[in-house]
Amino acid sequence: MPTYVALLRGINIGARNRVSMTDLRALLLDLGYDGVRTHLQSGNAVFSAPARSPRDVGSAMEKAISTELGLPVRVVVRTAAQLAAVVAADPLGDRASDHARYLVVFCEKPVSKKALRDLEPAAYAPEEFVVVGSEVYLWLPAGSHASRLANALTEKRLGGTTTSRNWRTVLALDELARGGGG
Repeated sequence: MPTYVALLRGINIGARNRVSMTDLRALLLDLGYDGVRTHLQSGNAVFSAPARSPRDVGSAMEKAISTELGLPVRVVVRTAAQLAAVVAADPLGDRASDHARYLVVFCEKPVSKKALRDLEPAAYAPEEFVVVGSEVYLWLPAGSHASRLANALTEKRLGGTTTSRNWRTVLALDELARGGGG
């Protein structure tokens, strides 16, 4: 069975959309997924499941979370191979010196050039972004809270559900998906 990485959007931020990782693991086991492991409290799960598209796996999770937990949570899913490709691409790693300020925005679908045509990268310097398929890599040297670039890269602009993870989390999930960590 292939390994998948699920990234839940917008859970456990403040008092809204609270999902315990124990409940998430139980929900995934109930869906018939194996080897379920979670990382941190922000909705990251690695598991094996029968071969299906990542979108189908995510849809099944969204439905189960809605039905079982009563929450409208969106989920972006990547296969272990897709996540490994995200790590291998690392277009900003030569200058992104702080893994907490280097983010990957995981998008539901590939980002179109049209969506970004009015963004002038120089206007956001020293912040940077690079799009590779369905991911947007963001280097935000001053952090994301006051980032003009992060605020410009909205779901509406990118098209569809998005969720971001810092590079430290991306690397940890990649290791879990490869069978490491624990």
